[in-house]
Amino acid sequence: MNIFPRCCLAIALPLLLSACEEPRQSAAPANTEEAPAAAPAVGTKAPEPLSIPYEKFTLDNGLRVIVHEDSKAPIVSVGVWYHVGSKDEKPGRTGFAHLFEHLMFNGSENYDDEFFKPFEQAGATGMNGTTWLDRTNYFETVPKNALDMALWMESDRMGHLLGAITQEKLDEQRGVVQNEKRQGQNQPYGKVWEQMQKSIFPEGHPYSWTTIGSMEDLNAASLDDVHQWFKTYYGAANTVLVLAGDIDVETAKEKVGNYFADIPAGPPLVKKKAWIAKRDQSSREQMFDRVAQSRLYKVWNTPNLSHADANAVALAAAVLGEGKNSRLYKRLVYKDQLATNASVNLYEFELASIFQVVADAKPGVELAEVEKAIEEEVARFLEEGPTAEELQRVNMSAYAGAARNLEQIGGWSGKGVTLARGELYLGDPNAALKALTEKQQLTPQQVRAAAQEWLSNGDYNLEVHPFPEYKVADASADRSKLPDTGEFPSVPFPELQTAELANGLKVVLAERHSVPVADMRLIFDAGYASDLGKKLGTASYAMSMLQEGTTTLSALEISAKKEMLGARIYSGANVDISDVGLNALSANLDESMALFADIVLHPAFSEEEIERKRGRWLAGIQQEKTKPIQMALRSLPPLLYGEDHAYGVPFTGSGTEDSIQSLTRDDLVQYHETWLRPDNATLVAVGDITMDALKAQLEKHFADWQKPEAPLPRKNLAQIAHPDSARVYLIDKPGAEQSIIIGGLLAPSEKLPGAEAIHMMNDILGGTFTSRINMNLREEKHWAYGAYSFLTGAVGQQPYLVYAPVQTDKTKESLAELQKELNAYIANRPAQQDELEKIKSKRINELPGRFETIAAVARAAADIVTYERPLNYMDGYAQRIRDIDLERVHQLAGEVIKPDRFTWVIVGDKKKIADGIESLDIGPVAELDADGKQLEGSAVASGQ
Repeated sequence: MNIFPRCCLAIALPLLLSACEEPRQSAAPANTEEAPAAAPAVGTKAPEPLSIPYEKFTLDNGLRVIVHEDSKAPIVSVGVWYHVGSKDEKPGRTGFAHLFEHLMFNGSENYDDEFFKPFEQAGATGMNGTTWLDRTNYFETVPKNALDMALWMESDRMGHLLGAITQEKLDEQRGVVQNEKRQGQNQPYGKVWEQMQKSIFPEGHPYSWTTIGSMEDLNAASLDDVHQWFKTYYGAANTVLVLAGDIDVETAKEKVGNYFADIPAGPPLVKKKAWIAKRDQSSREQMFDRVAQSRLYKVWNTPNLSHADANAVALAAAVLGEGKNSRLYKRLVYKDQLATNASVNLYEFELASIFQVVADAKPGVELAEVEKAIEEEVARFLEEGPTAEELQRVNMSAYAGAARNLEQIGGWSGKGVTLARGELYLGDPNAALKALTEKQQLTPQQVRAAAQEWLSNGDYNLEVHPFPEYKVADASADRSKLPDTGEFPSVPFPELQTAELANGLKVVLAERHSVPVADMRLIFDAGYASDLGKKLGTASYAMSMLQEGTTTLSALEISAKKEMLGARIYSGANVDISDVGLNALSANLDESMALFADIVLHPAFSEEEIERKRGRWLAGIQQEKTKPIQMALRSLPPLLYGEDHAYGVPFTGSGTEDSIQSLTRDDLVQYHETWLRPDNATLVAVGDITMDALKAQLEKHFADWQKPEAPLPRKNLAQIAHPDSARVYLIDKPGAEQSIIIGGLLAPSEKLPGAEAIHMMNDILGGTFTSRINMNLREEKHWAYGAYSFLTGAVGQQPYLVYAPVQTDKTKESLAELQKELNAYIANRPAQQDELEKIKSKRINELPGRFETIAAVARAAADIVTYERPLNYMDGYAQRIRDIDLERVHQLAGEVIKPDRFTWVIVGDKKKIADGIESLDIGPVAELDADGKQLEGSAVASGQ
């Protein structure tokens, strides 16, 4: 069940450190020195080097343009990367880069409206904007016929923005950003980065403050400050534009010249150079937060992106802390069981990089014991270095990930991003891919030497660049109106082939030979719903145990084999299905399928692995009880469905502490035998394989899989009536920076014919960035960083949820506004024709980019199977959308939305919000504990 939609600005992803900051392990760049001798080969030979073909040109105003032609789909990814980030700010004026990112979405001089509107109507996908320490970037993927519109919009805000920035807009976005900061700080460990950056870098270092800035600096930002910031940093000569997709260089030169050549270059800039700020002594700080587990951050300042040691340090990070077979995971989590998680994150930047070890202590274990084990493993690595096999494993894993990313032109990790980052930071669009090859040539001795240089001391412990002459061309673009997007291309969904094996296993295949990868998803009709009458969490726990060992392979052997094959295997469950997935390189398909079958058919469910996981699982449940969103999502389902319904279980699927404590090996074996059977399964395959080849693989590796004689159990998906009146439940989280408001109501099944109409009805109200609810609470009131409504998808009645994380002192007012929007939508302010046409345009015009990747096709095919839709469901999709009229939307709104029947769960500081909630008189107010149980005799009002 997909609880949160994917949204522009990552608004509905509150669990991230920050929506516009993106901490993740980066690929290291090419070294500038001559490559060393190749490391000794182990097992398979090194793969062929990866590279993205491109052409580069520079306009007279300094704008650098990278063009990559990929005509597999009629779409073009547009990426605009400004070489400015929070490192370019000054103390006392922090947060400007990120605040300006928000302002650039609020209209320009020739299009003074929400930036997203024309893109939504054009069907743009993968659209977002982010800011971090060194850069600000904007990107979107559009149908090729909408490219002129996209370039017009991007060039208009690059060259024609200041006249549209008003005091009102500044105040509005200042409030939005401050809510974003509150939202990040409201999460467990949400204040770590601010404290860590301030402590690991000296005062005045450009990395010593966070990208989102301080509340005081944001309040101090004036309109003059903002205008000067734009004039300084947003010139053409400080920017890289990447066009990737169905476009050639000549077309790119014509269009880019038309829209961008008249934009000023901007003033000469002083470019900051490397400042690693390596420390010589250890330091330690302690902070407190409302969390379930103690966590240790051990951090070193390490070489910047262009440093000669960058690749070697990246390999050291991977060997020490990337995946189950990493040194730290095996020692802390697997062997000694001191921690529930241990990893290394390497954040690579222009001036310096951050090498961060993170470990969560297992409940009952002191952090000192965890730290002692970490220090022992780091010391052993510094003395011995990595093995050749370890380097081959992590290099293959990185190579496989990069190879898969080459399928996509845009988004967060496609070819456009790879080219832009390489050019912006290192002047080489292919720098990241070259680094993969250079890493493969590094020897264990070279990696050890780099680690000894940078990791031997200076650990911080938290227990939490003459300028060319430019000229500007005469303006040639007509800026009186947006370019016409023209006729949109037709993009058929791949044909779904079907077959059935003798054992009852159904097979669905969509061939896609764009990259040498095949994706398999074995879907079982089970899921959390199969837990009813059993121990809650059994489905999720059992599925997670599949990769913890088979009758012939241990968990670590499975992990190592996957990495050697470059394969990805996952297993898990949602409310309706349990599934096991394989994503394999075509060259290694046979061996990967053998491993896949072994995991599905022969799980060991060893007592040792069950107990090893149990402690981590219980810690995970405890963490859920400290995260406001999870607290609400654990409590809401039993209130909506009742405890006798198959869906009346926590939406997280993790179960309860009591149920997991009592879970036995027999319970897991019984679950596997009962539900994971061929007559209860459908294999959905997408990618570089034919049906004959697929059947041959299945018959080879699943030959012994037979269906049992016992009939399948039935899940209780009985129809549930709405409650007689609205209900409000409060979960107290003292000191919470925000209140999380989630309202729930039962809606028809996703299997209902014409389900798209229900989703379109909801899109107008709360399903898109420009929907009514988000425009109200985010853009007009700026009480929330984002607020939405959505249908979660289910075979039975599905939850219809309204979600709003709001500032604490506006909890009452926000809830009242949500009630107002719900009531108006079915009464005095129903959906309007222009709103419906906007949603139609978005859903139809996004089709060219919607199914670009194998994974996207696989997800759609899996939905077709799960919700029993016709195999040709996508063939008439666009016409079905066109046929939905306003009368149908009004009818569905009246049938689905019942404002006086909602069940509201609000997580926040009871002392600050309870009286206001009660005064709204929405319905009876009761208090729940962290387990979702109603407190007897609870009086919610703070004065009682």
